[in-house]
Amino acid sequence: MPYELISGCQAAAIAVQRAGVDLVAAYPITPQTAIVETLANFEAKGELGGEFVSVESEYSALSCCNGAVAAGARVFTATSSHGLAYMHEMIQWCSGARFPIVMVNVNRAVGAPWVLDPDQGDSLSQRDTGWMQIYCANAQEVFDTVLQAFMLSEELLLPSLVVFDGFYISHTYEPVDVPEVEKVREFIGPPQFQAQVEPGVQANLHGLSKGETQLQLVRRRHEDMLRAPQVFTAINEKFYRVFGRSYKTVDATIPEGSKTAFLAAGSTAETVKWFLPELKGCGLIQLRMFRPFPGDELGRIVEEQGLERLIIVDRNCSTGTGGYFAQEVRAALYGLTVRPVIQDLLLAGGIDLTKDILAGAAEKSPGDKLVDQEWGVELK
Repeated sequence: MPYELISGCQAAAIAVQRAGVDLVAAYPITPQTAIVETLANFEAKGELGGEFVSVESEYSALSCCNGAVAAGARVFTATSSHGLAYMHEMIQWCSGARFPIVMVNVNRAVGAPWVLDPDQGDSLSQRDTGWMQIYCANAQEVFDTVLQAFMLSEELLLPSLVVFDGFYISHTYEPVDVPEVEKVREFIGPPQFQAQVEPGVQANLHGLSKGETQLQLVRRRHEDMLRAPQVFTAINEKFYRVFGRSYKTVDATIPEGSKTAFLAAGSTAETVKWFLPELKGCGLIQLRMFRPFPGDELGRIVEEQGLERLIIVDRNCSTGTGGYFAQEVRAALYGLTVRPVIQDLLLAGGIDLTKDILAGAAEKSPGDKLVDQEWGVELK
């Protein structure tokens, strides 16, 4: 298969083009803009295959996608930071309507102050909106996960949010295995879900319902999302047979004898992976799927490896509580007979994760808070 030197944003856009989308509606926002630019170039050359709709806002982009997917189209959009926040009302509508939309969010901190650094709080703040969330650690994962997300969403009739860090992944160029269009489209196939509207046929969708009906629909959506890890595993088995690569909801690299593991998602996991040989006695747990949260798989890894301490690298902060990932891990592992000590390494705001930070966290005792003025900025 041909390798191309491309950025994370380009990898996402090329995957969308390879997947055979019927419609793209997106509004540019840094650091996601290159996705829109690449897809617009495909459309200008007649290579997109579907329709590219220029809209005036992120809210309009997702509204346009909703209408198209209701008619049975395979659709895509992308955003970042405040753009994702602006979509919030329509994000809720998508999941409740069971629209299999795929959206990429390129992580960027949400103001104030207005900053360009990657912080995962924009996507994590949407964790309870009914979208599946998958976090990517490099450009190859971005390309592959976008393809898989179309299959996952269309199987479960739930929207997918494919997430990766701004600049660290979005603007960094890497060699990416890019299969030919024909091979990808043969693998994915055409959309299999049923349209909710037909041209010329009047319909009123998703109107006012009774509380009992809403409860039933919420339960059904919840139960279907809980099937996502199983469906994701099946998709990856097929993906491996065709392309030679596969991914897990949670992946672990635990050197023999390690009792401590860093847990991270996105580019932070890639950073830990590179420094792991120098972090004696430490392993890595890379969290890919965040919604639904793969708590059972995480618990199995912790028990089988006999881990005594987890250091959660949180490039985010739920104000008043701490890191999002640390919250989820504590809840997921609460039922274990022997629970590891969980420490939250809070790096919100886009601060660079360095070897010194990782080594300093590993050297601290399990009872210490992982906070040090040398790692951050002292406000005066």
